[in-house]
Amino acid sequence: WDNADFSRGVGTTYYQEFPTLNTAKPLFVRDVEAKIRRYLRSSYSAAWTLKITWEKAPAYAARTDTRKTITYQAVLTTDGFRSYVLMLYQEGGMRWDYTRLTATNVLIGYT
Repeated sequence: WDNADFSRGVGTTYYQEFPTLNTAKPLFVRDVEAKIRRYLRSSYSAAWTLKITWEKAPAYAARTDTRKTITYQAVLTTDGFRSYVLMLYQEGGMRWDYTRLTATNVLIGYT
């Protein structure tokens, strides 16, 4: 989530919290649970989930080019014992010119 720069008024950040302990689960939370079960081959039932979306985020420093943006999400979820994060990137959405970024060790995902 590093190197996004919203200082020029371009791009938006949204978030939505899903407290689901002892409540009906929205379709989004059921989808997150299904992904974790499928990817990790384990049972999982979310007690809490947070979805954060960075939409059309320009790279730092935004003064260079605010037309090249990226849209991505982080979904944090826990059952109260185990916690997971799903990092989701829009198909074809990475339009930052990584050769012009301040940092040269650019990753998409995590390490």
